[in-house]
Amino acid sequence: MSFNIAVDGPAGAGKSTIARKVAKKLKFIYVDTGAMYRAMAVYMLRSHVDCTDEAALEEACRKISIELAYEDGEQQVILNGENVTPYIRTEEVSQMTSRLSARPAVRAALLNLQRRLAEEQDVLMDGRDIGTQVLPDAQLKIYLTASPAARAKRRYLEYLEKGDNTHSLEEIERTIAERDERDMNREIAPLKQADDAVLVDTSDMGIEEVTSHIISLYEEKKAAAE
Repeated sequence: MSFNIAVDGPAGAGKSTIARKVAKKLKFIYVDTGAMYRAMAVYMLRSHVDCTDEAALEEACRKISIELAYEDGEQQVILNGENVTPYIRTEEVSQMTSRLSARPAVRAALLNLQRRLAEEQDVLMDGRDIGTQVLPDAQLKIYLTASPAARAKRRYLEYLEKGDNTHSLEEIERTIAERDERDMNREIAPLKQADDAVLVDTSDMGIEEVTSHIISLYEEKKAAAE
């Protein structure tokens, strides 16, 4: 039987970074569901699809194929045969992703793929509603969060490292707060901590500290099940 770890939390909490490290150490398959939604967003933006038109979204979803591949241990997102990994982290794509993730057509298109991956192998999956909706039976659920100020600072430093100084810290914190509001109050599968999830606040924790903590939680769950 496969072992599933679900990691949820708001934007900028460090989910992807932490999830990759934990999955690598545990030799789990890392599934970045956010990247899959971002690939959807890339398609919708390129095709100028109205994300408020459910019929148009359903038609567009039928034309989309998303696959996950691994290159030098790094997840690559393949959209209709094209590796779109370099294009999925822009602010425009982030905003479109937040809007799309609440749309039934988009969610339905990805849900079966995500669940099938989890049935077939040990996976660590991160997103907004993994523990509450996608993998409600996951053996270990983590709710990874941090203060809006801490998350904004991390995102700001990420931009600077890429040579992008067009975003102010205040602007990023405002954008994060707006996204939190959308994600937590959307009608379908809002962002929230699952009742049986372990809360991990990373505001004052380093990457290695968080990684070690989650691995310890996994080892406790694994030992309890044996």
